[in-house]
Amino acid sequence: MLKIKRVPTVVSNYQKDEASDESVGCGRNCLGACCLNGARLPLYACKKLEKSGTGEKVVISGEAREPPVSFLESLVLGEWEDRFHRGLFRYDVTACETKVIPGNYGFVAQLNEGRHLKKRPTEFRVDKVLQSFDGNKFNFTKVGQEELLFQFEAGEDCEAQFFPCMPLDADNSPSVVAVNVSPIEYGHVLLIPRVLDCLPQRIDHKSLLLALHMAAEAANPYFRLGYNSLGAFATINHLHFQAYYLAMPFPLEKAPSKKMITTVSGVKISELVNYPVRSLLFEGGTSMQDLSDTVSDACVCLQNNNIPFNILISDSGRQIFLMPQCYAEKQALGEVSPELLETQVNPAVWEISGHMVLKRKEDYEGASEENAWRLLAEASLSEERFKEVNALIFEAIGCSNQEEELEGILVQPSGSVNQTGNRTLGGPITNGTASECLVLQ
Repeated sequence: MLKIKRVPTVVSNYQKDEASDESVGCGRNCLGACCLNGARLPLYACKKLEKSGTGEKVVISGEAREPPVSFLESLVLGEWEDRFHRGLFRYDVTACETKVIPGNYGFVAQLNEGRHLKKRPTEFRVDKVLQSFDGNKFNFTKVGQEELLFQFEAGEDCEAQFFPCMPLDADNSPSVVAVNVSPIEYGHVLLIPRVLDCLPQRIDHKSLLLALHMAAEAANPYFRLGYNSLGAFATINHLHFQAYYLAMPFPLEKAPSKKMITTVSGVKISELVNYPVRSLLFEGGTSMQDLSDTVSDACVCLQNNNIPFNILISDSGRQIFLMPQCYAEKQALGEVSPELLETQVNPAVWEISGHMVLKRKEDYEGASEENAWRLLAEASLSEERFKEVNALIFEAIGCSNQEEELEGILVQPSGSVNQTGNRTLGGPITNGTASECLVLQ
């Protein structure tokens, strides 16, 4: 069993107290049964974008209805700033130095010396993507209610609804948005699906769709959501997505891509080219749920095959980048150079996307595109392994074509298209699995 000493980032002010004796009472105003009775929080139900197919409908009294607030500016960022002024964060992230690294890709470097301080040591298992939830370890039911911003759910109406004071229903576990008290960037929050169900850190179809709804509701390409699996630098085994606002394009988003396949539901899957981490891009589809379900099927496949991965939800939910990676495995096996290890940078979703959060001033002052590329390349699967993983994914979503049979179309960051192959391919490929696929010419 591979293990590595980890010092996970503190995301809640109560995380470092998890080992304390609670036998005399909680005293935290947390989300546990000891404090939940009578707890209330604003509720934002986003507008319905298409039929979800779940048949579920949340019924809320119309008497409580008020005009919706601005979701991103007033609710997410406004409430985040409120907690900032209350002094809930462990440092002032707005004071952290940030610069764009010169070069073709425009990697963003941030000097965040406070993020790695006062961490608690733990044994973090890196060779198992699926692990059972352990209520004895820190989880989000232990956060203080003051760290929560609002409840969030997918609504059934054509317009968004906002309810400023709604009970937290233990029998109908709410999804909540909370601050990350060790923020990477302005507006850094956590989306915690069905928080009281205590779900482990693993992708499921319903939760990923909720994350896409949040990205769509924000309606701003600079507000992105990210996900780290266990083994890919998730530090808490309680299902959550991260999100924050950064008003510049990520290098990952600007990388050219080569079209591989298009599913019959219209989801286009492409491979990034000329980027240090081999990645897949999912976009399109006849509905948001088609896109979400395709990516969920791919993620479940990776989870079941014990392959760590990261996800970036981009362009207001229109694009999803899937990045299988192996940095933690290499680290545990002693295959990462001491020079890279000394930086203490773990390439999780934000780093792989091109936002390099650096912990030492010398690394920030000496930041270069070459150094960023070298670190991220260590996280990437080899070309051979990436092909094997793609084959697993395509089989899981019903696209069992061999890669060499697929038409290659290179899409430049500007949107221009270069034809790299013009082979005539057959009709739909059906094998009785999830989403049947069609290779389009």
